[in-house]
Amino acid sequence: MKFLLFLSLVPLLIIPVFAEEQTMATEKGTLDVKLTYYEIEPNTQTKINIDFINPQTQKIQEHVDWSVIVSKDGETVFGPIPLTHTSVGSVKIPIEFNQGEGVYAMNFKIEGILFQPIPPETVSFDILVGDVYAQPTIGNNKPSDENGGCLIATATYGSEMAPQVQQLREIRDNTILKTSSGMAFMTSFNQFYYSFSPTVADFEREHPIFKEITKMVLTPILLSLSLLNQVDIDSEEKMLVYGMSLVFLNIGMYIGIPVFGMLKLYKSRR
Repeated sequence: MKFLLFLSLVPLLIIPVFAEEQTMATEKGTLDVKLTYYEIEPNTQTKINIDFINPQTQKIQEHVDWSVIVSKDGETVFGPIPLTHTSVGSVKIPIEFNQGEGVYAMNFKIEGILFQPIPPETVSFDILVGDVYAQPTIGNNKPSDENGGCLIATATYGSEMAPQVQQLREIRDNTILKTSSGMAFMTSFNQFYYSFSPTVADFEREHPIFKEITKMVLTPILLSLSLLNQVDIDSEEKMLVYGMSLVFLNIGMYIGIPVFGMLKLYKSRR
């Protein structure tokens, strides 16, 4: 199944990406907010295109009252701008991401539609800036959420605070990153993972059926990774042994079991 999922993602990975797009609904689903922007480099002014979309008609929603703030690690880099009205439902704002490479949070608050005030609704985006995939592998430094979060898991389970996302984060920080081999693995993994995870996460948000498929695919991985919480990994040797064991376990679950089932089905029909 994992192999089939990878094949289904290949068209998404090979299509040239001229602009990054993210679309997310406000917390109560009143509006969809769509961001469009080109690759962002730190300390360079970038124009972010914002579209407010009616989720019922999928058309641009006119006359929206909104505000926005952009921050990184709790430090504001843009805004908060005062409550602003857009009559056409789209706006382009220049932002300088001046806190270096990493993940910036862009938080919107919607307070009115068609000149009518509504109870404030918020929506938050993660903006990847610069070469956030390269991670240090020596000393006391380690990859952390400031350099990129669990984008696919967050999109799948709806929140960074979801238990499944917290589980992945805890296993990464408390187990895998405690050894040099684990840090080396995460460095290589992040370079691969963040090359496609923003696209997959956006696709999940736009297609609920794909989100449910991804949830089913992630469940065995989460179950297997939970085994790391049951063992004491205090050396490089143990990390390598348990790590390789999990790799073979997942290969068995995603490839071995389906192949065995298909062989049994084939034999039963002969």
